[in-house]
Amino acid sequence: MSDLRTINDVPVFVCDPEGEPIAGERDVLDLIGDAGYQGARWVVVPAARLDETFFRLRTRVAGDIVQKFVQYDIGLVVLGDIARHTEASPALRDFVRECNRGRHTWFLSDDEELRERLGGR
Repeated sequence: MSDLRTINDVPVFVCDPEGEPIAGERDVLDLIGDAGYQGARWVVVPAARLDETFFRLRTRVAGDIVQKFVQYDIGLVVLGDIARHTEASPALRDFVRECNRGRHTWFLSDDEELRERLGGR
């Protein structure tokens, strides 16, 4: 079950690690709707919940998902170890690095890193 948490005074919608894979626009719009309804500024998605196509940039799934979050002005955090994906794809590694420099999409390894990033805003 997903729930709303407050981390460093920031409302964050945290998705349950169990559940259906998040594979495309419809799944993301449902998440954004739920998060927005609860007043969240960020949505945390466990990396394991993302469909494998997300990590293959040529599919454009990652770009489409990130763009939806930007359109609705809700931040996206992909939380967890994605090393096997970034090691296999220099393009994904670059995408992750660029996202982490921004203010809308972050790829973070754990809850501690999330608290640090939200505390620095």
